[in-house]
Amino acid sequence: MFYQDFFTGLARAAAIGLGAFVATGCSVAQQDSFTLVTELPPGFSIKGEASYVPRTGESCKVPPRKGRSYPGLKFFEQKLNNDAQTANFEVSLTSNEGGCPLVLDTFAYEVDAKYGADFRNVGRAYTGISFRDGNAASPVPPSVLVLQKQCQWFFRTAGPDRYIVKLLKCKSVETPDQASDSDVKGPMQRAQFAGKTIKVIFDISSEESPAVGDNWVKFPAGWKRCMGDSLEDPYAFCGDNKTNFKPFKMPDGRDCTVYPACTE
Repeated sequence: MFYQDFFTGLARAAAIGLGAFVATGCSVAQQDSFTLVTELPPGFSIKGEASYVPRTGESCKVPPRKGRSYPGLKFFEQKLNNDAQTANFEVSLTSNEGGCPLVLDTFAYEVDAKYGADFRNVGRAYTGISFRDGNAASPVPPSVLVLQKQCQWFFRTAGPDRYIVKLLKCKSVETPDQASDSDVKGPMQRAQFAGKTIKVIFDISSEESPAVGDNWVKFPAGWKRCMGDSLEDPYAFCGDNKTNFKPFKMPDGRDCTVYPACTE
């Protein structure tokens, strides 16, 4: 699950539905909030967590959780769609729950993507945006700040039947906004985003790569899985043997000898 101890790796969780809400459609940003727009490729879903801390100079603490109330956290979700989709979230920059003035510290997301029909055929990546107090001398960001995330699949085999499983990784790509303003490469200045929009565009690369080095050899027809010591060798590093290969199974159960074409 997603929302418990989220920031131990940008992530783990419990109670996805507790206090969560979905925001869709267009809305007018308030002065204590910004609009977060996420553009997702087909087969993607996203869950977000806005984390709040006491305002600088405040001695109070974030009120403890009570039942379904999480004073220091706000949750967002856009469910998986087989088509490309755009989600719009209104994210408060401040909060005053429990009498403690709070400010937005981080907005972190868990991105899930399907690579097969089975419910287990899901890759997951974590990323996010951090915020800090403002500096009046800093450049003012544009009304719509565009951030780019490039995602890629990394494949490997797993289990005695050597099923293909995939790992999803997403990394930031420098955009013209970031290239022209070094300040937005680090934590965002909170106050400067009141009433503005942060658009995060997720793209998926058409190129896939092995998740583990020295396990596969690339040929014109695709990647072949090295034999290792035997068919039962779970690690099967290539080493000096790049002529003997082992079959594997696609997520849909097909027996294959080359990835991703399956057969030569």
